[in-house]
Amino acid sequence: MEFDLHRRLLEEGLIGPESSEKIKERYAQPLFSLHWELKTILYLGVMLLSSGLGILIYKNIDTIGHQAILTLIASVSTVCFFYCFKKKAPFSQTKVKSPDSFFDYILLLACLSFISFLGYLQFQYTVFGNHYELATLIPMMVLYYVAYAFDHQGIQGLAITNMALFMGISATPRELLSNDIFAHPDLLYTYLLLAFILLAMAWLSEKLDFKKHFKFNYLHFGVHLGFITLLSGYFYYYELGTSIFWLLGVAVLAYPLYVDAIKDKSFYFLLLLVLYSYVAISALIVRMMLAVENFGILIMLPLYFIITAIILIRTLINLNKKVK
Repeated sequence: MEFDLHRRLLEEGLIGPESSEKIKERYAQPLFSLHWELKTILYLGVMLLSSGLGILIYKNIDTIGHQAILTLIASVSTVCFFYCFKKKAPFSQTKVKSPDSFFDYILLLACLSFISFLGYLQFQYTVFGNHYELATLIPMMVLYYVAYAFDHQGIQGLAITNMALFMGISATPRELLSNDIFAHPDLLYTYLLLAFILLAMAWLSEKLDFKKHFKFNYLHFGVHLGFITLLSGYFYYYELGTSIFWLLGVAVLAYPLYVDAIKDKSFYFLLLLVLYSYVAISALIVRMMLAVENFGILIMLPLYFIITAIILIRTLINLNKKVK
């Protein structure tokens, strides 16, 4: 379409041959955006700087001294926070744009330095004594304040992770599965509580129109933790009749999330719902087939997975079309 317009402008004499050639060159060699590449490099730079300082301090802790290290970390955090408060845009309930390209990364460095400072204080001087909950509660409150005040979803993710630590668990699905959850079934209920809190915060963010864009992070963590915990509960109580209630929990959780994903046209959350629901339904059907103890039915087990895999793919394709 651009070339049709360009040709028409040339034919009507509105642009000259020289301008025409420049336009052709411009479209033949479009500019390459480095926006996300630069953002990735900046993010990696902050993470590498934070990690590098940690390694440097660890290897030279005997010669540098604890006070000097704490002063250095506190100085980095203070300078970064000072810059961010000075550049900060006015608070708004809606999304606020960063004042410049470096702002988000300097704020991230400030928060990471702050967490390192508190962690160092607790490790070396045990300033919180045996009250470990304070060592996680204070960073959590500060991170939530910073996330909302500066409108930073990366810091919001750190705050959610810290909230999980405050509750004595980890917020990542991998850690959930490797956290010896089957040896400590009480953790199932703690994970469920955390998932419920995160899903409630997602709902409130939208309902109250207060930082609605934070909803994604709350849902992301809440959906994964909720479904993995319910499936873990089913397999842990597999031999008991009450195990079915854990699978019913998957259905109860899936329905409102499905309605919400359709409303928001989010294929990502539809994909999660379909996959987790497929695992739950398959676990139940395989269990029923094994209970029959019929060789003919067992032979059909591979056929079940082939047919359901096709249905699963078609369902995802249809859902993708539905939300487009």
